[in-house]
Order: sequence, then structure tokens, then C-alpha cells
Amino acid sequence: MEFLSSLTDGNVGFFLLLLLRFSGIFAFFPFFDNQLVPVSVRGALSFFMTLLFFPLIPHTSFNFTLEEFLLAGAMELLLGFLASLFLQVVFSAIAFATDSISFSMGLTMASAYDPISGAQKSIVGQVIAMLAIVLALSVNFHHFVFLFVAHTLSSIPLGGFVLRGDIIAYLIKAYANMFLVGFAMAFPILGLILLSDIIFGMIMKTHPQFNLLAIGFPVKIAIAFVVIILVIPAIMVRFKNELNAAFLALHRLF
Repeated sequence: MEFLSSLTDGNVGFFLLLLLRFSGIFAFFPFFDNQLVPVSVRGALSFFMTLLFFPLIPHTSFNFTLEEFLLAGAMELLLGFLASLFLQVVFSAIAFATDSISFSMGLTMASAYDPISGAQKSIVGQVIAMLAIVLALSVNFHHFVFLFVAHTLSSIPLGGFVLRGDIIAYLIKAYANMFLVGFAMAFPILGLILLSDIIFGMIMKTHPQFNLLAIGFPVKIAIAFVVIILVIPAIMVRFKNELNAAFLALHRLF
């Protein structure tokens, strides 16, 4: 009877708005948006987390008309989408780095189906992307997501999200820096591969009988793999720092 008495129009409306906020989180945030997590699982997680977080909602009066409620629901989904872009930039930076590495190694055609994104990706890119996801989970990435939702419940009332100019400005700046961060991650491998290409070019000039296809390419790929093994810890540290910076920006702007 106590549960039935709590099912007022206001509580049901706030419950639906919170459900939409969690739906936006689980639909667009990295790791939760991959193909390995079925839509039914994401929907069940959204409903379960809504039940857990519903007591944290501040008790206010529900004064939404039907049109205002529909607009508020759309803004809750927009909140999850915009917040996910803050973190998607970090994962896109490491994807740009791995694509650049694969291209310079000559392994662009060595691609396979990526079960996470549902598209064809290079083998090197898939390995580093999986390492990035494992690292993100090891530093409690999923816990930070839930803490962010709890933070927004106190800073942004349900149905009260407004798209501000500082959020758009940060996203534009972040996407502009995405290529710079990705290039910085891949620079040691790209630089050494460029140096090896110069050396092989000089050898071919002095020794025309040198078979670049039979000797040069396997040697270049082997050198690149050795350098990747050596610099992968530095790439993961940079990825972790960028991920922490993205979460700090989320707490500051939302």
C-alpha cells in the first residue's frame, strides 16, 4: 500500500524523466554503446538504475504540461548525448592514433570485424582499443558515470537542462584537440617508421638490387611492433589523463 500511495502523477513523471536521463547515458556513453551490450540489457540497466537513484531526486512539485513534459524528456536525452561526446572525444583520439599507426605500417588492409563498433577496423587498432576499455574499467570508469548522474541530479533538476554556450565551446575545442592528442599518441611510432622509410630509400639509391618488398616491409613492420610494445604504456597513461580531464569537465559544465 505504501508503494501504491507513492504512485502520484508527480512521482511517475519524475520517474519517467530520470529513466530518460539514464537511457541517454546507456545509449550514448562509451563502453555502454557498443554492439556487445544488447539493447534489452541497456534498457534493463536504465530501469534498474532509475529505481536505485529515484530516492535521490529532490522533492519538488510537478508542474509540467504535456508539451513541457515532452520537451523535458527530449532535453534529458540530449543531456546524455552531449555528456557522452565529452568521453567519445577521448576514445576517438586513440582510434585516430591507431588508424595512423596502421596506415604507416602498411597494415590498413589487415582489418577484421570489430564486435564493439560493428565495423571493419585494423587489427592494431582493435588491440589498443580493447586495452583502452580494460584500462577505463580498471580505473572505475563505470563508477564515475554513475557518480556523474548523481551529481547532475543535484545540479540540474529533472526537466531543467538547458543547452549552454560553454558546453558547445568546450566540445568544439575538444574535437579540435582530438587530432592533436591522437597524433601525440602515435608520434613515436610514426617518427620511427618515417626514419626507417628514409633509410630504406637511401639503401635503394645506393643498392638498386635491394628488394624493398621482400626485405623492407617486413623489417619496417617488425620495428613498428617493437616500438608499439615499448610505448603502449605511455599511450595508456595519456589516455587515462585525457579521460580524467573529460570527467572533470563534465562535473564543471553540468
